[in-house]
Amino acid sequence: MSVRLQITALVYMMVQAVMFGAGLVIVEATNLRALEMTLIPADVIVSGLLAAPIAWWIAPRLRARYWRAHRPDFVSG
Repeated sequence: MSVRLQITALVYMMVQAVMFGAGLVIVEATNLRALEMTLIPADVIVSGLLAAPIAWWIAPRLRARYWRAHRPDFVSG
């Protein structure tokens, strides 16, 4: 298993949790509360699917090799 995949697996959990939390706050704090029985399961699925490519994009930026080869960006500081 590559280092990038290992980092992605760890970052995936954090990204998915943040995305789910943001979706949950949006549902609970707006008028969408009436539809929460359908929107919360959809939030779980959408955040789970979108977290994988976002974590894959973030993972190389967390390695020292990336810092030597590129200028720092928004994600890596």
